[in-house]
Amino acid sequence: MAETTAPRTRVLAILAVGLLPWSLVFAGDELTFVFAFALVDPQPLYVTDVVTYVTVYTRGLPPFLQAWPVGAGIYALALLSALSGVVLGREDRRVTALLLVLVALTQASFAWGFSQRVGQVAFPLVTMLSLTVVWWFDWKTLADGLPAGS
Repeated sequence: MAETTAPRTRVLAILAVGLLPWSLVFAGDELTFVFAFALVDPQPLYVTDVVTYVTVYTRGLPPFLQAWPVGAGIYALALLSALSGVVLGREDRRVTALLLVLVALTQASFAWGFSQRVGQVAFPLVTMLSLTVVWWFDWKTLADGLPAGS
């Protein structure tokens, strides 16, 4: 579908995946925006970057809460892979696409964990966003790169 799309446009779309909110988490009457790089609580304004979250706050937390930083790391790999295609002319687009699919899965797991708690829910926006980017830019690449059924 987007084989004719410039590689820079694809990189910008992948960059947008990292800049837009990944999830909206509602816990009672509180809302938290989950980005690839930080958690943002607007009332009162409080920001927790992903590095601080991993190094300070993850001890003793349920595994589903660790899906966010794992997804952030996978996203960084996907972005670096896409950038290497533009800057160095060397990229396996299947790898980049599959990394973005993994990002979608980690954040679906993150949201599912919240849905198991009373009074909390998370909407994994990045799941649809990253899968849409993969579908738009790399569906043909993935379909051509997978072996045909026998």
